[in-house]
Amino acid sequence: MPKTTFTREEIQSFAQLSPFELKDKFIQIAQAAQADKPGQKEKSQTQMLNAGRGNPNWVATGPREAFYALGYFALSESRRVWTADNLGGMPELAGSGARFDTFVRRHPDLPGIEMLQNCVEYAVERFGFDKDAFVHELTDSTIGDNYPVPDRILAHTEQIVRGYLHDEMFDKRPPAGRLSLFATEGGTAAMCYIFDSLMKNGILKKGDRIALMVPVFTPYIEIPELDTYEFDVVHVEASLFAETGVREWRYPEEEVAKLADPSVKLVCVVNPSNPPSLALSQRVTDQIKDIVATQNPNLLLVTDDVYGTFVEGFRSLAADLPRNTLLVYSYSKHYGCTGHRLGVIGLHDDNVIDEMIVNLPQAEKDRLSRRYGTLTLEPEKIRFIDRLVADSRQVALNHTAGLSLPQQVMMVLFSLFDMLEEGQAYKAKIRAIVRQRLDLLLEGAQMKIADDPKRAGYYIELDLIAEAERVHGKDFAAFLEKNYEPVDPLFRLAEQTSVVLLNGGGFDGPEWSVRVSLANLDDLDYLKIGHHLRAIFNDYAEEWKASRA
Repeated sequence: MPKTTFTREEIQSFAQLSPFELKDKFIQIAQAAQADKPGQKEKSQTQMLNAGRGNPNWVATGPREAFYALGYFALSESRRVWTADNLGGMPELAGSGARFDTFVRRHPDLPGIEMLQNCVEYAVERFGFDKDAFVHELTDSTIGDNYPVPDRILAHTEQIVRGYLHDEMFDKRPPAGRLSLFATEGGTAAMCYIFDSLMKNGILKKGDRIALMVPVFTPYIEIPELDTYEFDVVHVEASLFAETGVREWRYPEEEVAKLADPSVKLVCVVNPSNPPSLALSQRVTDQIKDIVATQNPNLLLVTDDVYGTFVEGFRSLAADLPRNTLLVYSYSKHYGCTGHRLGVIGLHDDNVIDEMIVNLPQAEKDRLSRRYGTLTLEPEKIRFIDRLVADSRQVALNHTAGLSLPQQVMMVLFSLFDMLEEGQAYKAKIRAIVRQRLDLLLEGAQMKIADDPKRAGYYIELDLIAEAERVHGKDFAAFLEKNYEPVDPLFRLAEQTSVVLLNGGGFDGPEWSVRVSLANLDDLDYLKIGHHLRAIFNDYAEEWKASRA
């Protein structure tokens, strides 16, 4: 294959973009490569394979069917109160549980009704709910005729989502105490709210030192650089190798030890990681626990655990360090529901953030009392989890805060589905899907990765320089670094094969690494991507050999 038609200078300029913006450039290149050109009809037949973004191509149908069945029941409850052409009333609480049972009996053939019934019965049994109160919350929320009350998260919803997190994020071994939750518009909103409120409450200040465990999801890199924050960022790098040319994507002890510096106020971690897609090892978790216990007791942890369900026996840092950790979770990847925008922030009631607010200088406490003084006569007693809610609506609109109620119902049904046998079977299926795709990619690429039982496999990050050294030695690796930009392979892939991948350097990984999403294409597409990646790699090798002749 020929080299890319882009100059090295052009590639250098594009490489400054965020990987998600650079992806759009690769898509443009790939689409242009597909256009009909005289004498190149075969190129127009090439299918663009975009493995850049991690939007899954699977959908959890069972809980969605249950949601739609619930919608019919909710409308029947509305029409029962006030019937006119296209006009209903607010569903009533009293007797709603019995009316639900009657509706189920009368509509046995309604798609999703059995799943809905199983979810409701399981919730009432496991959480000890009053059936009328629970069914009314589901019904009224599905209709969406009220503002969220409580605004942070509905009462039954919080108990169910907490149970889901206990099962899936804490490996059914939750720590003592209560985890309070704030339902958000996806994990991305959760990130924004956390950074904003930590600043608004004086826990973090502009220019403070924070740490990132890298490689990491790009917004965690870009947000601290904004002029709002201008944080001094310490990188904790996953730099261990299993063998020559095979990265482990694990953190050496000396890297994790950077967190022991008390000037490091906060550390952000995506667990399992993005892009390497590995859950933290117990060794690293234990080291962080020891650092918090002995050297940096007020270290705050933000752990983004969206991929945790893809690892057997996953256990979040929020389970091992509940007092110091803000948990971020999103339903988007597991359930194929990125468009629903379903996320949650979790913070244990016994936490160091509330303690730090109590111990702020009096001038700071006075400022915060003025900030939140319109919400209560005792603003100093507002917990941080509730300050997050108020700050999400600029305090003044706190009375209209909260995630859309139909969204919260969907969150409930996803959570309850997971607690049923059907949900566990679904989980096994999607885990098998990403593992199959990973195997096919590696088969096509002829590349080797470390065997790791904590691999989620939602993404894979492949280090091309390490692969160059593994296959042809250090001279070949040096040749690539000297003669080409690290994103050159991605330009070649887009231009010559219509394959779109992301640059690992954009995630603060090795500059010559590439990220492949294993979630959004058909299985055999990953075999094709692997073949194309190997062909590009072999082209570089031929150029290197020719340069030595």
